[in-house]
Amino acid sequence: MKGFNSILAASVGLNAVATFASVLAPRQSSLPTVSVKGNAFFAGNDRFYIRGIDYQPGGSSQLADPIADAAGCARDIPEFTKLGINAVRVYSVDNSVNHDTCMNALEAAGIYLILDVNSPLYSINRQDPAPSYNAMYLQSIFATIDAFAKYSNTLAFFSGNEVINETTASTVTAPYVKAVTRDMKQYMGDRGYRKIPVGYSAADVTTNRYETAEYMNCGTDDERSDFFAFNDYSWCDHSTYTQSGWDQKVALFSNYSLPIFLSEYGCNTNTRNFEEVVSLYGSDMTPVYSGGLVYEYSQESNDYGLVNINGNSVSELADFAALQSAYKNTPLPTGDGGYKSSGNPSQCPAQSSTWLPGNDALPAIPDGAIPYLSNGPGAGTGLKGNDGAGSQNAGGASTGTATAGSGQVTATGAAASGGSATGTGSASSSQGAAPSLHIPNISLAPFVCGVVVVLSSMLGATLVL
Repeated sequence: MKGFNSILAASVGLNAVATFASVLAPRQSSLPTVSVKGNAFFAGNDRFYIRGIDYQPGGSSQLADPIADAAGCARDIPEFTKLGINAVRVYSVDNSVNHDTCMNALEAAGIYLILDVNSPLYSINRQDPAPSYNAMYLQSIFATIDAFAKYSNTLAFFSGNEVINETTASTVTAPYVKAVTRDMKQYMGDRGYRKIPVGYSAADVTTNRYETAEYMNCGTDDERSDFFAFNDYSWCDHSTYTQSGWDQKVALFSNYSLPIFLSEYGCNTNTRNFEEVVSLYGSDMTPVYSGGLVYEYSQESNDYGLVNINGNSVSELADFAALQSAYKNTPLPTGDGGYKSSGNPSQCPAQSSTWLPGNDALPAIPDGAIPYLSNGPGAGTGLKGNDGAGSQNAGGASTGTATAGSGQVTATGAAASGGSATGTGSASSSQGAAPSLHIPNISLAPFVCGVVVVLSSMLGATLVL
């Protein structure tokens, strides 16, 4: 983005040609992409365990994109390396800016990114979800995907974070969160991106955690999550695997067919020694869990920080040393950790006094968002949006119920080429039609590279003359 703008503004010369060629060159990656196999993550052929931290300096009160802050990344990545982590979770990013510097630096340090695609202004409204699931909202979500899909160290996307809480009323948001998961997976497929895993981060509540997990893993493949994560602060040192109740959760999820990890953990009721690290990466849990993320890197008002940040410097707190020691004394498991290579989808939870959705019916993708699947969403509008109002009351909400399986990528390919519209999440579908070929977008890079070669030849001839 910035590279292309600077190139267009520059006069044609040898330096400009060299810069242009470097921009067009394929990105060389030292990290394998992470994918899902059975109920585990794999990096290439090796089981991958998330060993990371939650990273949003300033928190929600001073919201800023840490992956667009080159100075902040230069300050913090050495600390990540000292901890020995392989992943960071970021809760909000600015989808209108470039992230190459930080993402490349994270990759060089062997660190993956797990990213929430929502932001305060662009999110599902727990109090009134239907209007907030609209075309403007999905434009922002898809633009965020566009900004990060190119990086091999983008590990996963969260389609929602704690939208469902301890109240029964909040469970009515579940179909909208699940529709976002479906739309994200369909969008990446239609745009020809790799299959970056998409899942949900659930709140630390017992009233509906398992129902939420079942719901996100039931129904047709296009709408099912690729993984399930939840926040868990139930292990407060000093404790044990059984005293904390973690053994019961492992037993509860023992037949769950998706990867599970902790999106936040690290109770601070008592002094944090991170004793749970031994169990989390031990044989009791690895057949079911794939690691977790400690909350959180920077010290904020809630007192969970590992470091204090002061401008471009950091000072390590006692929790930093405790976590560093816990990681050092607990090597990552070798082998496959007893994962299950296959499994069945969950049954959708029945309606109850604590769970309101009565079936797996999902809202259809809003009509205004359908063109984004084939044409892209355009530029991101950032954390503040164009007018500071965000998307929740922007209009253009869904007007129907989706047909089961409507998010299949091949179906949308048919819609894009003038065939059946079943892939658009419409309320009806045509039966018996053969799927049309989904022709991928043709990259302009080869044509521009040709121009670069011609320009280089012309400039070389001029120098000779």
